[in-house]
Amino acid sequence: MPLTPDSSIAGTAYTGVASPTFGLVADTPPAQNAVQWAVSSLGGTQTGVTANSVSSPFTVSWWKPAVIRPLPPANAISGLRGTVPNNQYKLIIRKGGNSASGVPVIATCRITWDIPAGMDNYESAQVLAMQSFLEGLFVEEAGGVGQTLISGLLT
Repeated sequence: MPLTPDSSIAGTAYTGVASPTFGLVADTPPAQNAVQWAVSSLGGTQTGVTANSVSSPFTVSWWKPAVIRPLPPANAISGLRGTVPNNQYKLIIRKGGNSASGVPVIATCRITWDIPAGMDNYESAQVLAMQSFLEGLFVEEAGGVGQTLISGLLT
């Protein structure tokens, strides 16, 4: 699993969050096919934000498929392949906080990639383009995404 974040991640700034940084430490993953880090320290202006704790987690987990599924062989007569399986990768971020009533809650962000078996070999550029677009979109629209999560408005 090549996801190896630095010990400090620079976040994207927007209203109320200036020059945010997040210090990471390796954490025990929830499964054998995952890796996990915890946000152990905060930097910049992030008033009211808390780092990871037992009662208020701030973690990121990166999952790969437990078993990589290959492209099925072509039918000897027709040359066609059966159903092409997907290999699913997941990025899960958990952030603890409180609801309006003061009850502890956990917000969860899940990003899932379903990569058809064989596409990684036959058209890896397409997979990389999809990932590049996702990262660029999130960097460009970080403030907008954050505000939509708070306001519920898409425009």
